[in-house]
Amino acid sequence: MNAAADAKIKMLEDSIQCLVCGMLGLLPVIGFPFAVAALVFSAKVRARQKKYWNAARAYRVWGVVCAATGTIFWGFILTIIIYHAANSC
Repeated sequence: MNAAADAKIKMLEDSIQCLVCGMLGLLPVIGFPFAVAALVFSAKVRARQKKYWNAARAYRVWGVVCAATGTIFWGFILTIIIYHAANSC
């Protein structure tokens, strides 16, 4: 295969990995590393997307939405837990 086809395939695979990691980022406690990984995959795909058309763009977008939602929600919950633990003494 040529380099352009390899780059497109890698971009599609990373878009799907972004979606999977983003959805796993919604899990409590263990989801944060997956959400960060989804955002890293998204950044790599976005850089390649400027050169090639991404057929899996919707997967990347939904992966970022899930990752951001999971990070914000569980970060908020963690903040509340820490706040209550600090003020209960």
